Amino acid sequence: MSDTLTLPRRPRRLPPRLRRNPMAALALGLLLAIALAAIFAPLLTSFDPYETALRQRLQGPGNGHLLGTDSQGRDMLTRLLYGARTTLMIGCAGTAFGALLGGSIGLCAAFYRKLDGVLMRLVDVLLSFPSILFGLSLAAILGPGLDSLILAVGLSVMPGIARISRGAALSVMTQDYIESGRAIGLPDHRLLTRYLLANAYPPILTYTTLAFGDAILLAATLGFLGLGLQPPTAELGGIAAEGRAFLFIAPHVSTAASLLIFAIVLSFNLLGDALRDAGDRRAQ
Repeated sequence: MSDTLTLPRRPRRLPPRLRRNPMAALALGLLLAIALAAIFAPLLTSFDPYETALRQRLQGPGNGHLLGTDSQGRDMLTRLLYGARTTLMIGCAGTAFGALLGGSIGLCAAFYRKLDGVLMRLVDVLLSFPSILFGLSLAAILGPGLDSLILAVGLSVMPGIARISRGAALSVMTQDYIESGRAIGLPDHRLLTRYLLANAYPPILTYTTLAFGDAILLAATLGFLGLGLQPPTAELGGIAAEGRAFLFIAPHVSTAASLLIFAIVLSFNLLGDALRDAGDRRAQ
């Protein structure tokens, strides 16, 4: 018998309904604009995000500072650009870690049925904790720092991704090509990657996009509570927390950072909802 197996038909490209969704297009455009502005921050501003100028502290928008200055006289626009870079990096790294770990757990639970009970009970225990509370606990245990923050964010989003990936993989496991691959002796790693993952990834990708917003919000929350990156590192949650003491005399400090966090999280949620709706329509 031949040791090759014809791959199942690949999923179609992005559905036309998703491409025509104005909210998805707006969310994607806003995210790209924020990400590009954060990446090319040194080209967009001539100010140093960490250089203080106490004589110019808490100035309102104008006078050479488009969004004003913070409590140390630093340019707010510059701080926001560099803070967005840090927050997006934490969200990307944390979500990637959570998706890799959670996706692997879910796929293995569906593929190796003997491991299903053990892995899913562990996931159920983690899901019983609110993600914010779980992230706060991990950050408090691990201490401040970039690595511990990424780990806390990743472990917080991991259980939901594991549950979704298991459900998606179980539906793929019922297909004939999985049994055919086993019958001709394909190794497990090939079945897991080329057949199971290749056909179970759409719902995993959709949920991961939604989890991205949760990861950004969690990272900002930890920074706001002082459990994230420590000052003077530019990070959106930390910038918002710094402005709490000056809400009545300089509301622009906290307001600008909070609005940027809101825009990022809302954009990821809108994009995830659009992906989910497109997948539901395609399944009909």
